[in-house]
Amino acid sequence: MSFMSEFKEFAVKGNAMDLAVGVIIGAAFGKIVDSIVNDLIMPIVGAIFGGFDFSNKFIALKAVPEGVAMTLAEVKKAGVPVFAYGSFLTILLNFIILAFIVFVLVKQLNRLKKAPPPAAPAAPPEDIVLLREIRDSLKK
Repeated sequence: MSFMSEFKEFAVKGNAMDLAVGVIIGAAFGKIVDSIVNDLIMPIVGAIFGGFDFSNKFIALKAVPEGVAMTLAEVKKAGVPVFAYGSFLTILLNFIILAFIVFVLVKQLNRLKKAPPPAAPAAPPEDIVLLREIRDSLKK
């Protein structure tokens, strides 16, 4: 079998196509979760903790030059290394929500998946049937 025909067989198999579809849907789903965290959850969490924005929480690891606004974007733009723990907390919350949603989704799919009906016992081979008939006739 040639390399190209093997690759074609692999690429059109259900598993490879399912994986590709899963990656595309996962990327889109990740954007939805990112929006939920940044636009809905983090403002509420910020309001609960005193009205501050987590995404702008950082510790500058060097002195910030005069005239630079103390926002994460501006400090990074000035070339100052930062310990951006607010961004990390936002991304961590993003991951936890995404992992929880995937867990619930998989759990529901497993619940909805019907167990296959029990298979009928396979008929014994013909030689076994003949041996049983001989055994039964000898018992008589």
